[in-house]
Amino acid sequence: MTDRKASTVWSGTLFEGSGDTTFDSSGIGSYPVSWASRAEEANGKTSPEELIAGAHSACFAMAFSNVLAKNESPADRLEVSAVVTFVPGTGITKSAITVVGTVPGIDASTFNELAEDAKANCPVSQALSVEITLDAKLA
Repeated sequence: MTDRKASTVWSGTLFEGSGDTTFDSSGIGSYPVSWASRAEEANGKTSPEELIAGAHSACFAMAFSNVLAKNESPADRLEVSAVVTFVPGTGITKSAITVVGTVPGIDASTFNELAEDAKANCPVSQALSVEITLDAKLA
């Protein structure tokens, strides 16, 4: 079991205020957050949704690399992105994963089947209670 810690210090109101989110466990830095970066333009700041997108893309990449290796078809390269949709007043509504893989000796059908397995079993996917879509393609 491992625990990871991040923290945020926020000043001001939701709409006019801002904060800094720090990745305490890794020590990789602090990143500014604001309502505007969440609901409008990023303007050099991050948002909870971007942080979730980063977590989802990394988790899926790890899960998919493991599924492919267990299938005895390890990937040379997986390019994964996640787009997390936030609707003000509603919340997070979707995470859309896209993966392009360089995987020798595998056909598109098997690649897609294994990608769906990774999507379903990625711990971040399991933690999200929103629609998760997947677009998987061989390079």
